[in-house]
Amino acid sequence: MSPFSVTMLGTASAVPFSDRNPSAQALSVHGRLYLLDCGEGTQQRIRQEHLSFVKFQAVFISHIHGDHIFGLYGLLSTMSLYHRTEPFVIVGPENLRPVLDFYRANLAGDQSYEVEFRPVSCTEPEEVYSDGDIHVFAFPLNHGMPCFGYRIEEEVGQRRFPWKPRTYAYCSDTAPFPELPKWVDGVDILYHEATYPQQYADKARQYLHSSTLDAAACALKAGVGKLLIGHYSSRVKDISVFENECRTVFADTVAANDGDIFEITR
Repeated sequence: MSPFSVTMLGTASAVPFSDRNPSAQALSVHGRLYLLDCGEGTQQRIRQEHLSFVKFQAVFISHIHGDHIFGLYGLLSTMSLYHRTEPFVIVGPENLRPVLDFYRANLAGDQSYEVEFRPVSCTEPEEVYSDGDIHVFAFPLNHGMPCFGYRIEEEVGQRRFPWKPRTYAYCSDTAPFPELPKWVDGVDILYHEATYPQQYADKARQYLHSSTLDAAACALKAGVGKLLIGHYSSRVKDISVFENECRTVFADTVAANDGDIFEITR
């Protein structure tokens, strides 16, 4: 099979740790690269993982909280310094537009490439990106502001890739809601935030996040192949707590660390 993998570039929540950055992931599909969110420190982690700045095709932003976008300006600037010429696609909520407009007006300088912004405003899953290697579907999350998850489906065909499409879903900040398991149904790997262990389940409800058992229940109901968790609260230093709690509901759970690479297989 042609490679399809996800590299964890950031698994912290609101603030960086000494060894853990805020939210970002790199998808590698058939030799092309894509970003899911772009928190502070993403560039540094891209370097550490020996990924090419100019090979990223697009970034899919969940929402405009800082821990999901503070790395974006630096990334856009570095791409220009590397003399990128290929257009770069940014998919995200409509309220990301003024953030990008500020960059263009004040920081872009003589940018060497075009940035194409594709706003998302769907109320149910909707295809927002396709390039011949992947189809990306956005769906709304429950976070008190415009916030979207993404389902990535491999493009396959009988003549090119004669196997069943592999799938990955990314659910960043969200409280549980009834439709979510249906929207990520049957994916090979589900990433679902698990900001709080059950000890702080009240905080999860207060801030519209998920607890460990919320994430595991979603994975179980959706019938996914594997559950990855992250976006850990800084209140808890031992992430095995998150993993162990999830495994009481969904056994095939992995608490992700920065730098981990997961192959998406069938």
